[in-house]
Amino acid sequence: MLAALLYGQEDLRLERVKDPTPAVGEVVIRVGAATTCGTDLKVWRRGGHARMLKPPTLFGHEAAGEIVAIGPGVKGWKIGDRVVANNSAPCGTCFFCKKEEYSLCQNLLFNNGTFAEYLNIPTPIVQHNLLPIPDGVPYELAAMTEPLACVLHGAARSNVKQGDRVVVLGDGAIGLMFVAALSSGKGDWIGTQHTARSMQSSPPNPHPFTEVFLFGGNDQRLQVGQKLGAAKTFNYRQVNDVPALVKDLTDGWGADVVIEATGVPSVWEMAIACARPGATVNLFGGCPRDTTITVNTEQLHYSELTLKGVFHNTPQSVRAALNLLASRSLPLDLLISEHQPLNQLGQVFEDMRQRKVIKVAIQTS
Repeated sequence: MLAALLYGQEDLRLERVKDPTPAVGEVVIRVGAATTCGTDLKVWRRGGHARMLKPPTLFGHEAAGEIVAIGPGVKGWKIGDRVVANNSAPCGTCFFCKKEEYSLCQNLLFNNGTFAEYLNIPTPIVQHNLLPIPDGVPYELAAMTEPLACVLHGAARSNVKQGDRVVVLGDGAIGLMFVAALSSGKGDWIGTQHTARSMQSSPPNPHPFTEVFLFGGNDQRLQVGQKLGAAKTFNYRQVNDVPALVKDLTDGWGADVVIEATGVPSVWEMAIACARPGATVNLFGGCPRDTTITVNTEQLHYSELTLKGVFHNTPQSVRAALNLLASRSLPLDLLISEHQPLNQLGQVFEDMRQRKVIKVAIQTS
């Protein structure tokens, strides 16, 4: 099969490799669509990822497709089933899994290789995070289950309340998904009391008057943010002092909740500066390895700030994300800038670097 392999920093190659064969408990899917992600771009530029992969390796982590092979011992699935697989699965038995803190699983298994004609799904993911795609949901929309699951996990941990004013820093796909989830109230689609059954239909909006202010550097993306529900958008290149503007927007206080979605250490510090006393600051964007930030201890202590590092997703948020995508209650198809064949993947990453596209659906066959 044709597949993309990452060999190092900005070294992505399309090669012919052996078709995968499922082992015990595994399945193989024919990739219907694989969507690009800001994390892919960062990994490509940095040449690796501390948790997800080490080059040389198959590349890509968002995909949906059709089961074409089933390994021994797999039950409940058949050839031809349309499925989406999360790119990870927790072990279910470690210290953190026993506390239901699945994103912190000590043995979290990651699966890469979606930019290929076929994708092997390891046993833990088949058991915990392989889901049927509802009728009428196209592959490229279902493929966004993983990033939306991360956003819903992050939104659920951000302490958003009715009437809150939220600042989102970053107009990439993740920042835009946060805008959509929080401005619509769908950020509460996961919660410790929600069961898979209760998530089959849309819950009432738990905070219908949330105002979301989006800051980014691309006017076209900011326009998408408006369509996704942002109350106001700002190009940070045209703002002299972002924290001061946030205070002007919030009666002099600062935001109730700040979401950092860039992965730039200086923006982490800006996020803290945008927060009011008592606020929650969600430091969601993954920064380069071994970077640090400076925090004003007086502000942190006397303003009673909550700083949260939020990572990845959980099986619960994966199911919530797919159900939310299937509901079509959020126009997240606006994030798909274009469709491209696999042989154009190199150009797609160049376009992502130049911020010409948000997400691209890669058609592998």
